[in-house]
Amino acid sequence: MPNLVGITVNHRSMRGDARRFAALLRDVADGRTANTPARAKAIAGYLETLCDGIHHHHQAEDDVLWPVLEASAGAEVDLRELTEDHRQLDPLLDAIRRDARALAVTPGDRDAAERLAGALGVLRDMLDEHIEDEERTLFPVIHRYVSDADWNKVEAAVRKGGKMGFELPRIERYATPAELAELKRMAGPVLRVLLAATRRGFARREAVIFSA
Repeated sequence: MPNLVGITVNHRSMRGDARRFAALLRDVADGRTANTPARAKAIAGYLETLCDGIHHHHQAEDDVLWPVLEASAGAEVDLRELTEDHRQLDPLLDAIRRDARALAVTPGDRDAAERLAGALGVLRDMLDEHIEDEERTLFPVIHRYVSDADWNKVEAAVRKGGKMGFELPRIERYATPAELAELKRMAGPVLRVLLAATRRGFARREAVIFSA
């Protein structure tokens, strides 16, 4: 049956990033964390890439996974609510990008930080609800009906267009040791090489954003 460890970690990384940035921006808006120009610029860059990645993920689901499920499972799957969730996400992602850019221009603007914190809180809650629903309803259907060949097409579509320097280090952050070992087994030595090549730059940006 299809191996869902990759999409599971991807889902967890989106939810985890939304949660920790919502908390960080709440601290900035409430004055508990100083928002230096360097931090504000790094936050804007990270959130831009995160929003692009979330959009790419659900677009790949709409364009590739949904047709695979409809062809494989037919009446066993109802995608209407999940599709509507995707439609609601895009305007929110646009608002987060816009508010993050505005905060980078005026890092000390607490009102701008408040707007961004609010949008990230909405994103956190939407992703939690949507992904829990998707995994609960679709993962059993994928296991039962989707072939390995079709699932490989879905995973290829999700990987295509992704920013590896951003996506790969987040695997180490959010995967369990067992999941990371499984991903390395599936990908072979190339994953170890790519993780080593991207780890340091990612850690530097993390330090700018989340250091005290």
